[in-house]
Amino acid sequence: MRHAPCTTHQPTTTHEERPLRPLLTAVPPPPDPVLLTELLQLRVQNAQLMLALETRAVIDQARGMVMALAPCTGDRAWDLLVGVSQHCNIKLRVVAAALVATTEDKTLPADIQRELRRALRRLHAADRP
Repeated sequence: MRHAPCTTHQPTTTHEERPLRPLLTAVPPPPDPVLLTELLQLRVQNAQLMLALETRAVIDQARGMVMALAPCTGDRAWDLLVGVSQHCNIKLRVVAAALVATTEDKTLPADIQRELRRALRRLHAADRP
């Protein structure tokens, strides 16, 4: 069975007469500012959560060290570390890492050491009858 040649799609112009433009163009839609804002917020939040997960173990180790030094509850150790962080104006994760590093014979920075001593004294004084 033979098919007849298709004559319905004959070009009406020559190649030279056609305008130069692609047959199909993929143009992305204009960005939605609300979606872009939400995307940026989600990326920032994701980065913060990843950092929190990465530093949580070090903070928990430092908390355990304070619990052993004081001795005190986990909540009081947390409050003590947060207080040291705030008084020294140093991130909690940095304070915790410095304290944990002392187990590897690293010296605790002077400002953290000074504030930790003060905080431990306050904690012991509060426990005395």
